[in-house]
Amino acid sequence: MSAGAEVPAGRREAASADLTAASADLTALLRPVRQGNAFEETVERLLGIIKLGVVGPGERFPAERELAAQLGISRLTLREAIHELQEAGYICSRRGRTGGTFVTYTRPEPDSAELRRLATEDPAKLTDALTFRLAVESGAADALASHFAAAADERARATLLARLAEVTSAGPQDYRRLDTLFHLSIAELTGSGLLAAACADARMRLNDLLNAIPVLQRNIDHTGGQHEEIVEAILAGDSARARTAVAEHLAGTAALLRGFLG
Repeated sequence: MSAGAEVPAGRREAASADLTAASADLTALLRPVRQGNAFEETVERLLGIIKLGVVGPGERFPAERELAAQLGISRLTLREAIHELQEAGYICSRRGRTGGTFVTYTRPEPDSAELRRLATEDPAKLTDALTFRLAVESGAADALASHFAAAADERARATLLARLAEVTSAGPQDYRRLDTLFHLSIAELTGSGLLAAACADARMRLNDLLNAIPVLQRNIDHTGGQHEEIVEAILAGDSARARTAVAEHLAGTAALLRGFLG
């Protein structure tokens, strides 16, 4: 790694970064819903956050007032959505000083046969989803690298390095969730809500398939180096290198998907 990026030093900084589990990602995912289907879209948004692991098991959603404001809905509508998700077993609500809305959902073991069927009955859909992800995530890395090329941003740097440290130290059980947070943070840190939402959409389209393939320690070790290369290129302000690093990383993920589900 180049001295300018200082990724190893950033890992030490990550331990003291004041970050909540979802601090880099919820803004785009909780963009305002359309009023005609406010309840249904609120349920969809909250489920997306839960299933992507942006708010993980045992972690707390933002306060109702903040959630309602971000979604552009009344607190009554939000409470109705929370009630239904609680009844379905995805969340629970607690009262008191340490209360709030907490995620109780844990991802079930995937039905590999069913997911293989979905992946193979229309291969064009898988190819389309992979192409979409490549376009939006390489674009996000390009945009964030351009941001760093134009000016120093210590807050964004600390957030990105914190996410890198989290996914680098993750074990197989929590790897997919922290990998999602790492990739979504790149888009979020560009400051573009539309780009962050597009990256979250791209990940959701592949989420079940990604969760269906085994997490291989050799792959974790390999992708760890690729994640570091992506971050180094972004912090160095090298847009072309950042795009190339993301493309190489996503090509490996696509190969695993096709290999295990083909």
